[in-house]
Amino acid sequence: MTVNSQRLLIAVALVFGIAFSVQAQEKQPADSTKVAKRDSAKTQKKGTPKKDTPKKTIADLTKSSRKYPGLFTVYEDTTTGALQLQIRESQIGKEYIYFTHTVNAPVSAGTYRGNYRGSRVLSIQKHFDKIEIISENTAYYFDPKNALSRAAKANISPSILVSEKIAARNDSTGNILIKADGIFLTEALHRVNRTQNRNNFSLGRLSKTKTKCLSIKNYPKNTDFIIAYTYENPNPKGGGDGITDARNVTIALQHTLIEMPKNDYQPRFDDPRVGYFSTQVTDLTSKSATPYRDLIHRWHLKKRDPKAKRSAPVVPITYWIENTTPHELRPTIKKAALAWNIAFEAAGFKNAVHVKEQPDDADWEAGDIRYNVLRWTSSPNPPFGGYGPSFVNPRTGQILGADIMLEFAFLTSSLRYDKLFDNATRNADSDMPQYCSLGHELHASNLFGTQALRVSGASKIEVDALLKESIYFLILHEIGHTLGLNHNMKSSQLHTPAQLHDKSRTGKMGLTGSVMDYPGVNLALPGQKQGHYYTTRPGPYDIWAIEFGYSPGWDNIKDEQKRLEKILARSTEPELMFGNDADDMRSSNRGIDPRVMIYDLSSDAIVHATGRIELVNDVKNKILAKYNTPGNTYHELKTAYLILTAQHRNAAIVLSRYIGGIYVDRAVIGQTGATRPFTPVALADQKRAMDAIAKYVLSPNAFDMPPRLYNHLQEQRRGFGFSRAPEDPKIHDRVIGIQQRVFSHLLHSTVQARLLDTALYGNEYALSDMMTDLTDAVFEADAEGTVNSFRQNLQAEYVNRLIDIIDPESKRIYASRAIALHNLKAIQSMLKNKKTTDASTEAHTGYILHLIEQALDKR
Repeated sequence: MTVNSQRLLIAVALVFGIAFSVQAQEKQPADSTKVAKRDSAKTQKKGTPKKDTPKKTIADLTKSSRKYPGLFTVYEDTTTGALQLQIRESQIGKEYIYFTHTVNAPVSAGTYRGNYRGSRVLSIQKHFDKIEIISENTAYYFDPKNALSRAAKANISPSILVSEKIAARNDSTGNILIKADGIFLTEALHRVNRTQNRNNFSLGRLSKTKTKCLSIKNYPKNTDFIIAYTYENPNPKGGGDGITDARNVTIALQHTLIEMPKNDYQPRFDDPRVGYFSTQVTDLTSKSATPYRDLIHRWHLKKRDPKAKRSAPVVPITYWIENTTPHELRPTIKKAALAWNIAFEAAGFKNAVHVKEQPDDADWEAGDIRYNVLRWTSSPNPPFGGYGPSFVNPRTGQILGADIMLEFAFLTSSLRYDKLFDNATRNADSDMPQYCSLGHELHASNLFGTQALRVSGASKIEVDALLKESIYFLILHEIGHTLGLNHNMKSSQLHTPAQLHDKSRTGKMGLTGSVMDYPGVNLALPGQKQGHYYTTRPGPYDIWAIEFGYSPGWDNIKDEQKRLEKILARSTEPELMFGNDADDMRSSNRGIDPRVMIYDLSSDAIVHATGRIELVNDVKNKILAKYNTPGNTYHELKTAYLILTAQHRNAAIVLSRYIGGIYVDRAVIGQTGATRPFTPVALADQKRAMDAIAKYVLSPNAFDMPPRLYNHLQEQRRGFGFSRAPEDPKIHDRVIGIQQRVFSHLLHSTVQARLLDTALYGNEYALSDMMTDLTDAVFEADAEGTVNSFRQNLQAEYVNRLIDIIDPESKRIYASRAIALHNLKAIQSMLKNKKTTDASTEAHTGYILHLIEQALDKR
């Protein structure tokens, strides 16, 4: 192809290209116009100009909702129930107190009505187009005068609980609206613990469709939501009678947002010599070995007349008796609560505590946090007999509200047989500082007390006096918790055994140093005059503790420290002894001071415990004749037997704690009356305890009962209630269960290690001597004769435990293993040549020797 031909083709191509381009440009406007018209037709009316879609306002988004004005304005859609929360511009960046408690729940689910689930500080922050609810860390303090305070947030992370997109904003007021279902209908703010319990029951997953808001209560200083959380589990296990259908379990919680108090409340710091609930705060700018600024929990009490020695408070602590309370109990409850005014007088207040009755037509409910209410419940599986929780401002320790929950079961004669042996040991709740099982203990004590009085021929007036004093004591105790006091399990040491029934003494001082203890019921032995059954007034410790916590402070910090130290310096006085749940010896691997214990009473708990067992023995020999009312079943007699053996067990546990025990003194250096921090229990007292155990717990006749009694231990049948186990009384199981409790303590690795360690600083009861005495108590009495069936069980149990100790895998200290081996060989030597004509004893002896030989062969 020539050059001219190429030029011609290029020219033609250019002409056609331009033509196509022009055609395309001419068609484009027509097509665009059609599309624009179509789009416009969808969004605009004919003849109106195009404009942007307007943003919806708060009014638009809430027009179909019911409005709840208050601290935070809440909107609830009247069609769907959807929740929205309005936040004022002034509320952003501020802190609020968040508190939650259980409104209703089956106990099997791990919570229950009135269960306080804690309080914390939340802040509300705005981040671009989102609102964040943040849980603030209140565990640390930085002195603002210290340069380190500039790094106060270093390595401390707050928790963002909620991040919700802003739905609308009012530009003129600054108010912001957010959706609230994601806050309150989920577990964003608080998670219900769904850990499987010991009955294998566990909650399933939270149902989004079944969870709902039951109620909204709004006030100027707090906003409340009551939410019913439903958990679904298609294949549940267990549940209990309180759960209708375990596939769907509902727990109602109340979420409360509270305005941070603005007042002149001055925090007061905790001291180990006195027992208040506290919020732990660590000073990260302090060089002290104990940089603690723990805040005690107490109400904000101010004198109306600051110059008066005693003055009425500006705002008293007011309790309301719920209108569900039986009328016949109200005077006793009111009198017991007002008795705390005795203690407040020492702190400079008159009539600090008020008690009112909730009217039958009251327009407020007992769950309203603005009221402190003594409430009643009657549960299928009572979690307590009484429970006195409170909630506080975590920044200061100021108590903001409290309730007292009382269970009707406390007043009944019914008994959960499967629970009777559980109360001496800790359960899942008992590690919670505010956990209280006094009601359970009092219930069992009352049943025993009424049995003992019934056998002794006491009148109805005397029985009623016991029950009335127990209610009085329970109210005193639970009110004490709501005032901030924790348990004092050491106060039962106040009087000598001889003084316990001297009403002229106990009426003035109380039966115990504090009402915050769990003492045994005070019952006189046959032939003794009966005194008070329970303490009926705040004791010396309570009065002193209230003075420390509530007496008005001084403005000068150094002077105030001196004033408080002067009060605390009295802690070495015998009537002011203190030890709380962390110190008590219910568990063998925790406490070390045997005086800090439940079920005990008097300054000689060994004497009291042996006296209690003697009283049990007296009652059991007479009880069959007292439960013979025509037309009744023997159910009450079965209950009586269980109560008697439980009391025997309680006393045995108290005795065991003195062996290897250490008396603890928390006095500070240089304090008047102080002793050594750790003083091992005297040899004579440890030997007394061991002798008592040998006689009353381990001896061949320790659990003798009238044979005819066993024939009548029949529980009333209900439907198919015996389908899981035969109904005959399990007598040997009951007895060995008590003896096992003693072995579990004396042979515990912690106790044995302590016996070895304390030999270095004053303990004269050597581990080897204790084990020899224990072996003698188990074997010596019938080494030459017939071994009854109770002792056969006992000896087999003991030998098996010694075999477990010598196992190298047991991780026991060397001394324990060596001494256990020595005792096994001693038992072997003792039994090797034993001769008997009793076939059962011969078989038993052969089996014990077989166990020992087998264990020695393995080693």
